[in-house]
Amino acid sequence: MLSLGNGFHSFRKEDTVVRIGLLGASGIAPAAVIRPAGRRSDASVVAVAARSGQSAATYAEKHDIERSYGSYRELLADPDIDLIYNALPPSEHAEWSIAALQSGKDVLCEKPFAMNSAQVLRMNQAANDTGHRLIEAFHDRYHPLSLELDAMKASGRLGEIQSLHGDFVYNNPFDALSIRHDPALGGGALMDLGCYPLHWLRAFMNEEPTVIEAVATLNPMGADMSMDATLQFSGGATGRVTASMHADAVAGSTLRVVGTSGTLLVENLVFPSAGHTIVETVGGVGRVRTVAGATTYDHQLEAVISALASGMPLPTEGADPIGNMAAIDAIYEAAGIRRSYE
Repeated sequence: MLSLGNGFHSFRKEDTVVRIGLLGASGIAPAAVIRPAGRRSDASVVAVAARSGQSAATYAEKHDIERSYGSYRELLADPDIDLIYNALPPSEHAEWSIAALQSGKDVLCEKPFAMNSAQVLRMNQAANDTGHRLIEAFHDRYHPLSLELDAMKASGRLGEIQSLHGDFVYNNPFDALSIRHDPALGGGALMDLGCYPLHWLRAFMNEEPTVIEAVATLNPMGADMSMDATLQFSGGATGRVTASMHADAVAGSTLRVVGTSGTLLVENLVFPSAGHTIVETVGGVGRVRTVAGATTYDHQLEAVISALASGMPLPTEGADPIGNMAAIDAIYEAAGIRRSYE
């Protein structure tokens, strides 16, 4: 490894393969990391850890992973791993991402990044102290569609932005055994779904919003089944973030932007490779188009591997995870949902 002036380490040219270890035998890892790595010659998933040796071994056999461990500490002690993919429940993101950094690994950590912004600050401090990378896995941010939206905003052709609305709905009826419904593990519509549209609005405006109000519906365990939050940006634009896991909600994800000169509607910003549309109307003239690209996870892994080699910062590390988590904290507070996590 080489140390760069920005405090990050990078791989030498002779280090041709980034060796990835999975923290957790998760359901998301095959799509997020295992299959994308399998499509590359410079990345390989070499190990997985679970809470039991049998679970890890079964998972490793199923996905053709070389090594398995019955504890997370064993995985972090493996000297032949460069990058950790942390797909544990959000309640464990801070502890094990910090442990991975302190074990000399770079970390790609699933969203939501942590349980609150205080944890994110500690995670970032560990990254700064160790010189290793800590990246939030907002995979959609690395698809060409996201870059196209950046370019549209920068062009100014929508005029002054007046309002934005990001919405993500996924039918997920209440299940007391699901981590997505357990507030102690980081469950809830805002944490699981709403973190995406919140991230879209922050990225599009390139600034941090103020939370004006928020309304939630709760499940029997106290996690939000739906969230509707109103935001304010410094230039006067208002934002709205909505998310729902209710069974009767119509599944989908949309971003709507209204400017003084035009409007924008984006359908399926989360998984654009599965089909998406951009509808832009400027001066009364509508234009419908799409943006070519691979899966968001392929683009994310490409960006991470390139950044590890070059030392260049990525848009979902550093201040960005702090901003998203701080806004989540503020939305919960505005909704009257008390959350206490160290």
